[in-house]
Amino acid sequence: MPTQRYKLTIAYRGTRYHGWQQQPALATYKGDAPPPGSGIPTIQETLNRAVGEIVGHPVMIVGSSRTDAGVHAKSQIAHFDTTQTQIPPAGLMHAVNDHLPPDVLIRQIEPVPETFDAILSTASKRYQYAIWAAPLRNPFVNDLVWHRWRVLDEKAMSAAAAHFVGQHDFASFVRPGHGRENTVRTILSCTVSRRGPLMVIGVEGTGFLWNMVRIMAGTLVEIGWGRYAPSDVPLMLAACDREAAGSTAPPHGLFLQWIRMRDDPI
Repeated sequence: MPTQRYKLTIAYRGTRYHGWQQQPALATYKGDAPPPGSGIPTIQETLNRAVGEIVGHPVMIVGSSRTDAGVHAKSQIAHFDTTQTQIPPAGLMHAVNDHLPPDVLIRQIEPVPETFDAILSTASKRYQYAIWAAPLRNPFVNDLVWHRWRVLDEKAMSAAAAHFVGQHDFASFVRPGHGRENTVRTILSCTVSRRGPLMVIGVEGTGFLWNMVRIMAGTLVEIGWGRYAPSDVPLMLAACDREAAGSTAPPHGLFLQWIRMRDDPI
């Protein structure tokens, strides 16, 4: 049977999920027991099951970014292979979406060559970190923003963010136990913007480390309320020591905004 590879563009609210990566239900898992043969609730697990039900055979959805528990995505990119080539992409998308929970959505399905790989074909990614900077929290978006009641100096945060741009060793901005031999990464842009109480930190890079954006966001917030100065960021980078940087922002304010693939038009 001929096989077709499909590229998926996916949006999800990560609040109820244990991240992207499929995981077995270990003895330490305290949630409801998953169905036989299934793992704990993750985005990959949910998609594998929904797509497999429609195409009639097991599939493995390969995602570009392994978002952590509680992290959201506006435009995650993934791929899978199937022998059910007779199903039109639009019909396949609608059928799979009917089998997905309300907080996970396939925005687009398109056929791609077998050389396309959601991981290896990635050129850059952009994350957003959302902060509700106001004395009172917003109860309607509490799982989508990090509430900070202190006054934050946006100009100081923007000045500090500029120091992240370029190629640096981000050893100070990665969670211990990350397991990567090389902690050098390239950041293409890092900005801070604000509209009313909503402040957004945007970070685009060619690759990221475990918790890297969340540590950058936590550090920028601490600069915003005066614990550090913008000029401290180069010193933090040079230290290559996690203790030198600021705190780790919680996962629920983080969004994978988009992923640019190598063959995408600029």
